[in-house]
Amino acid sequence: MTPARPEFVPDPSQSRTEMEALQRQVADVARFEDDIAFDPEAVSLAGDASLAGDRPLVAGVDQAFLGDRAVSAVVCLRGGEVVERAHAVTDLSVPYIPGLLSFREGGPILAAFEALASTPDLVVFDGSGRIHFRQAGLATHLGVVLDVPSVGVAKSLLCGRVEGDVDGNPEGWRAPVVAAADVDAPDGTVLGYAYQSRQYDSNPVINPLYVSPGHRVCAETAVDLVARLCAGYKLPEPTRLADSYAEECKRNV
Repeated sequence: MTPARPEFVPDPSQSRTEMEALQRQVADVARFEDDIAFDPEAVSLAGDASLAGDRPLVAGVDQAFLGDRAVSAVVCLRGGEVVERAHAVTDLSVPYIPGLLSFREGGPILAAFEALASTPDLVVFDGSGRIHFRQAGLATHLGVVLDVPSVGVAKSLLCGRVEGDVDGNPEGWRAPVVAAADVDAPDGTVLGYAYQSRQYDSNPVINPLYVSPGHRVCAETAVDLVARLCAGYKLPEPTRLADSYAEECKRNV
């Protein structure tokens, strides 16, 4: 799978000003509404054979790190079945800078997609989408580059504010994440959702996920899809498996 919009491929040699300008261009062309070729209700990990042929191909993306190299992994699922896995090992050329993750990890992730024979219907990234200072986190940036419906799933809140208390909520709880003064969007714009994917009644200490649209998906559909892709773990199954595969590949490097 190769970039559909190569003009937006993140270039780590750019200055910070140039990187931020490119992110604003990406946000301008990103579509934060549904433009998907599948029924969201067909996204499931359950073994309903009657839906097998209609289920979309969902890819999960995650990375492991080995010194100054990234081990990028993509795992494709149809229902609960792994259809394909691909990975790439590439050099990292810039350090981690909050808000500029796509310029550090975007190239390595795109290298893994180039090794992928399948064309996913949906990509779930370990990272933010629209919940981003310039509305162009990793899932949005690479979603636009690949022109694929995409969702970002982050473990911490990069920016914006949650309309609710995030502590100790039951499994299934969700609350909007809206733009605040630190986001290039009108105050109160819904950027995504805090979502409690897993919890224990006896010890409610698991923090929520922060789910946001990447590209061609709206905020409400993004969190609904992630809820359908969780299988008893905190992380949605596609990114959980991608994380495991990245670690497996790392051990073999």
